[in-house]
Amino acid sequence: MVSPGKCLLTTWTPVALESRQQITHDVIMLTFKLSDQSKPLGLSTCACILARFHEEGAADPVVRPYTPVSTNAMIGKFQLVVKIYPGGKMSQHMKDMPVGDTLEFNHIEKNVKMQYPFGKPNLTMLVGGTGITPMIQALHAILGSPGDATKVTLIFGNKTQKDILCGELLDKWGALAKDRLKVVHVLSDAKDDASWTGAKGFIDRALLDRECPPAAQNYVMVCGPPPMYNALCGPRDQEELTGLLKDMGYTAQQVYKF
Repeated sequence: MVSPGKCLLTTWTPVALESRQQITHDVIMLTFKLSDQSKPLGLSTCACILARFHEEGAADPVVRPYTPVSTNAMIGKFQLVVKIYPGGKMSQHMKDMPVGDTLEFNHIEKNVKMQYPFGKPNLTMLVGGTGITPMIQALHAILGSPGDATKVTLIFGNKTQKDILCGELLDKWGALAKDRLKVVHVLSDAKDDASWTGAKGFIDRALLDRECPPAAQNYVMVCGPPPMYNALCGPRDQEELTGLLKDMGYTAQQVYKF
């Protein structure tokens, strides 16, 4: 594990795009090549980095946060999983930038949301779409660290089966660590999908009551789109806890907004 402050990108640094891979119909994985090929990115678990580019004719640069899906076991490079939005300036830029071109990245101290080891016996991860990326980082650490006995329930909301990111990886981890990791998929647009036998709809009170009832030793990580935060715990930039988790009896100290 790497403590905060060890990341190679502590100032705005141009990093070259090495490759781009299509993961789903609207998600790509980008591999960026570090200037020092002998070292890992050095990012602490669950921390994010900022990406920046200067849009032609615009006064201010476009800046967006991303959590790498790669770990510090990857030397000389790092990988991002990015959802392409029709009006997303950064995602469109990443989709179109030529291999070999550079994008600026920076990591600042406040980008560390929650540092491993977490020290929590039970974790519930409530995730929507590309919000899975910091959870992948957390699960790499939890499942890959000898002596860590943390039990995790991951509730992952998507629209359709084709939207599930890292689904094969998550299901593989769930099978290999079935006593410690439970993965629950929920699809909002699967009403007419006869091949889908899992949960349908959204992450709601009934599902939460069943999968993560509040208790003193239960802690919750939330990461997803703004409507998900609003419904479950309140806006991510507000410390106050609201929404379904508060209604269930959770406290602000038990809920981490990524």
